[in-house]
Amino acid sequence: MQDLIKELQELETLAKYLEPSTVQMKAWTDQVNSYGLNFLEGLEEGGAYKQYDGQKLDFIDFDEEGSSMEQILNKIKETVDKFGINPASGGHLGYIPGGGLYSSALGDYLAAVSNRYAGIFYANPGAVKMENDLIRWTAEVMGYPSNAGGNLSSGGSIANLIAVTTARDRLGIEGSKVEKAVVYMTEQVHHCVHKALRIAGLGKTVWRSIPMDADFRMDVLALETALEKDKAAGLIPFMIFASAGTTDVGAVDPLDKIADLSEQYGSWFHVDGAYGAAFNLVDSMRPLFKGIERSDSLVIDPHKGLFLSYGLGIVLVRDVKAMAESHYYNANYMQDAKADSAMHWSPADLSPELTKHYRGMRMWLSFKLFGLRAFRASIEEKHLLTKYFWNRMKEEGFELGPDPALSVTVYRFVPPKGDTNVFNQNLMKAVLTDGFNFISSTTIERNIWLRLAVLSFRTHKDRIDHLIHTLVQAKDELLSKQ
Repeated sequence: MQDLIKELQELETLAKYLEPSTVQMKAWTDQVNSYGLNFLEGLEEGGAYKQYDGQKLDFIDFDEEGSSMEQILNKIKETVDKFGINPASGGHLGYIPGGGLYSSALGDYLAAVSNRYAGIFYANPGAVKMENDLIRWTAEVMGYPSNAGGNLSSGGSIANLIAVTTARDRLGIEGSKVEKAVVYMTEQVHHCVHKALRIAGLGKTVWRSIPMDADFRMDVLALETALEKDKAAGLIPFMIFASAGTTDVGAVDPLDKIADLSEQYGSWFHVDGAYGAAFNLVDSMRPLFKGIERSDSLVIDPHKGLFLSYGLGIVLVRDVKAMAESHYYNANYMQDAKADSAMHWSPADLSPELTKHYRGMRMWLSFKLFGLRAFRASIEEKHLLTKYFWNRMKEEGFELGPDPALSVTVYRFVPPKGDTNVFNQNLMKAVLTDGFNFISSTTIERNIWLRLAVLSFRTHKDRIDHLIHTLVQAKDELLSKQ
């Protein structure tokens, strides 16, 4: 026994290295905070993209004694924060930019320091109630009923999976019904929907690709025709996927008309608004989303349109009981927690996750700190910046996609001779070589289009003007070589 006690004392001495003094923690915090602030201060003049040069990246160079915080921060600076896309930059104008509000980091810091478990109400009533209230607020903004439910997920992929799983179980799509069930979507639907269907065991359902109109929105007449034919053929019109802001072009499907058809054919109506649904906060843009409140489920990513750090999506489900029936769990060791479950929904009963990050703090703290007006103004600014870019590129002779509905648009230049796709690839290369801004491209009907996606809260008119200048200069240089 004495040997055991001695061994415990020796191990305790070593283990207590993991619990440093307040003085040491303050010193580390000051160093990390200084690094973070210096990083943010350099964003305005810094670039949004730097090509990886093949530098060796090694992150398993651990030793028994550990390293100083200064050494660690220097390594982060020369590896993680050196290459690739800088999502924190206002020049991130490709893909769908993540936000990264500083307040989001502070919220995550508080959540991580306290390490509150936000999975079940019993474990932390305040954390769970905060997240449930954020879901209720989001439901009100989207026009959902007060008894709707939802979950704060890691992002749109898991949020869409939760909705698909709930729809599958609610409509009883199992066994022989799977291969008779039909899902309806356009080619513009986000690829995470395909992934969710496969993961949910619905990979063998019939997938109908519904044609689109000239603005890349779902053709409602074509949808109605497909629904009617499938029903007449003895198939099950299972689920309609509409988009409230497609990734490629920012299109919003005619939600209200789709809702009519969903009700008529008994289909589950799901809206993927991961990127675009936040624009519903802007009064002048709300008519664009008419019908979103009639959907059975809806996804919105606050780490996109509400500018928070990566790792926060929201799924709303009109029938929260159906959501719980798909995701609840029971465990003997959790029997003490069940008493409170009847009064408050617990996130662990509404999603695949049991252990989860306390995500609500970053969103709640940011809303409380800044108020909602600043968010609405920033969202509207991104829409108007995109329209400004669209009009300026039209003046410069570029071919353009549809008038921007939200804050994504596509554009390309058609030269008088030569390969148009190669020409636009070279335009993009010029922007990335400059590095001050980052853009992306997409392929639509075998044609390469350049994309502008304005969603960083740090993006303002000066960044857009710089991009326009870079593109026009590159275009003129390329033309002069023809």
